[in-house]
Amino acid sequence: MADSERGFAVARAVTADAGRTYYLASRLLPVRRRRAVHALYAFARIVDDVVDGPGPPESPALRVDVLDAGLTAALSDRPAPPDLGPREADVLAALAVAVRDNGIDVGTFEAFLRSMRMDVPGTDVFRSRYRTFAELAEYTYGSAAVIGLQLIPVLGADPSLADGAALLGEAFQLTNFLRDVAEDLRRDRIYLPLAELAAFGVDAQSLHADLARRSTSREMRRAVAHLIAVNRDQYRRAAPAIAQLPRTSRPAIAAAAQSYGDILRVIEDMSYDVMRTRAVVPTRTRIGHAAAATLTAAR
Repeated sequence: MADSERGFAVARAVTADAGRTYYLASRLLPVRRRRAVHALYAFARIVDDVVDGPGPPESPALRVDVLDAGLTAALSDRPAPPDLGPREADVLAALAVAVRDNGIDVGTFEAFLRSMRMDVPGTDVFRSRYRTFAELAEYTYGSAAVIGLQLIPVLGADPSLADGAALLGEAFQLTNFLRDVAEDLRRDRIYLPLAELAAFGVDAQSLHADLARRSTSREMRRAVAHLIAVNRDQYRRAAPAIAQLPRTSRPAIAAAAQSYGDILRVIEDMSYDVMRTRAVVPTRTRIGHAAAATLTAAR
């Protein structure tokens, strides 16, 4: 039988292992809010691993359906489906507690799972290319913006900050796309809008050529520099919402935004060579961001 306390323990371990920036930032939150963040992250990570990783022998589409059914069962306080693993069932039980305790909109999970299915070949919503930012927004709403919306009640924030929270989620996602260009390309996915790349003379063929050489072309470096400017503008526009968060929640989100935004600086320090190596912000730097955010809130 699924156990929510066991699930929260698993969720904490998943977040600590796979979401180091989120985990460090979450430690600045009160325990109840922290546990909810871990449950939300662990669910998203489990689904993402099904979509991206080697995973079980079943097709990713079928496995996402199983997780979807398991979530519905957990939220309805019904037994987990028999084909759901015990670890997954425990995390979903913890997630259901977090949803009920914080009043998280259940519809956000439907949007999230739809975006995850967009990554799975063979589904009726599958996409591996996006022409414009407007097209990409269909994906990032479910994959990133709704995460910000889920955190609004968890952080005890005013609902009027929803737009800023959604924008910050999308800013994190674009940073991920810039950092993980090579990794995504190996899965034949291009999340950076093709029209934005084309303005600098970059297309899918030239990206694959860069990947094969493990070196980023001059044209792609210029495109990355442009998209970093777009990304920084997203963080700038989300900053007022962060400043209006409750004092108990503000340091965690401010630290996460600082650490994620610092990935852009690392990419610049690498001369925008995103095909050669993956940009990483050192742990000591992220700890510094957490300390600075805590001191700022205390003042």
